[in-house]
Amino acid sequence: MIDLGISKLAMIGAVALIVIGPEKLPGVARMLGTMIGKAQRYVSDVKAEVNRSMALDELKKMKDTVQSAAQDVHQSIQSGASDFEKTWAETTGIPAQSNASEATGLLEIPPEYRHPKKKWRLKQGAMPNWYKARTGVRTKALSGAARVARYRPTPFK
Repeated sequence: MIDLGISKLAMIGAVALIVIGPEKLPGVARMLGTMIGKAQRYVSDVKAEVNRSMALDELKKMKDTVQSAAQDVHQSIQSGASDFEKTWAETTGIPAQSNASEATGLLEIPPEYRHPKKKWRLKQGAMPNWYKARTGVRTKALSGAARVARYRPTPFK
């Protein structure tokens, strides 16, 4: 890269002052600064894009290896299950079946359990109406007009 020291920058500044003139030099310096800033942002964006593409390639390779490992595990489980079914059929004398739903009831799933009092928590947590009336808890919502009519101050006599 170009080695710019203080002496070289001072010489460039003096030449720019003579060539451009003192009136236009601040505007040219601002424009040059914005151009350098844009160039730096563009270079950083390109670097970030390259890094993202490299990371994406690495993730794709990792995804492929994980998928191949999962397929190998799936195949080994399938072969193990078929070996188990064969040995089970040989020992018990029951022929092996392809679907679990066709089985003779050994693998049947029981129905889902339901509590006999299905809303007992809600009912036990409810506040009785006599307690609401005694403590002044509102049981019904009031409209705006009804609220104004109820809480309207009485005029002094």
